[in-house]
Amino acid sequence: MVTIRDIAKRAGVSVATVSRTLREPEAVRPAKRDAVNQAIEEMKYVPNAIAQQLRRPRHEAIIVIVPEIANPFFSEIVQSIENVAHELGYRVLIGETQGKQERLDYYAEMVTSRVADGLILLGSLLPSVVRATVKAGKPLPMPLVLACESYAGLNCPHVVIDNVAAAKLAVQHLIEVGRKKIATITGPMVNSLCADRLRGYHSAMVEAGLTPEAGWIVDGDFSIESGHSAMLRLLELESRPDAVFCANDEMAIGAQQAIQEKGLTIPGDMAIVGFDDLRFGAYASPPLTTIRQPTNELGETAMRMIDAMLHDKPLTEQSVVLAHQLIVRRSSGAQERLASNK
Repeated sequence: MVTIRDIAKRAGVSVATVSRTLREPEAVRPAKRDAVNQAIEEMKYVPNAIAQQLRRPRHEAIIVIVPEIANPFFSEIVQSIENVAHELGYRVLIGETQGKQERLDYYAEMVTSRVADGLILLGSLLPSVVRATVKAGKPLPMPLVLACESYAGLNCPHVVIDNVAAAKLAVQHLIEVGRKKIATITGPMVNSLCADRLRGYHSAMVEAGLTPEAGWIVDGDFSIESGHSAMLRLLELESRPDAVFCANDEMAIGAQQAIQEKGLTIPGDMAIVGFDDLRFGAYASPPLTTIRQPTNELGETAMRMIDAMLHDKPLTEQSVVLAHQLIVRRSSGAQERLASNK
């Protein structure tokens, strides 16, 4: 492995000059800077950015990136991260992207410029600098942990649930209570977890010998409003479904509202299963059957992972898959099914 001592020898400069060129190139005389950069190129030297970060003075500050802080699912994870961070002596800074790449890149630059020590990413976007280094086959430019999603080709710690298996469980539950015309309202398909939940839906349908009809798969954006509008479209179909699996609870609540606005009943006319088990789901009308994600464990695990990286401790697991759980309430019709069988 090429070291900065090798670079210094090739360029005919001191190790300190090489180090300064890597950190503060503007502070190095052009001739020496050019010699160092030429040696780096010739010897194909790749700085270990995370190791450099670990050697620098730390601020004991972590940035947590969320797509939307108002989303209760992300708020619960952030709360758990904050609890563990306080225990470990870190400050937590929140960055909300609202789906905008430039916002995410701004927060990532705070880490690469040493304003903060590491990044916990809850959304589906990756910082541009991370994507560029992965594409170039270089090490990560910052300590980074992914919570909720993982990305092919990105070698960094992550904590997730099995979204395929969880969605499959939700749809199998609807099949078990007697539904056969099952639709789904997906989240944004740019998210890997949304693609996985759609795969789980298809898997359950295929295994049961059921085929989704045209129009039964409708895109949403995880908001209540998108669940409402998607459900209205489903209700207008000539072959109307009798059940719907929603990729999150907020869309499920919007779907419930649309069904009731049309004078239909839940679960009589339409059974519903959501995803996340947000607290308000238990108080919906009727209470929402859903898949529970362990938000406390997601946040705690992510925070302990980033702490281990910053203190150069070995991670017991690079990839952690947490357990999900089906929470059965009235919206799916399970109680009515049991009553009718007595």
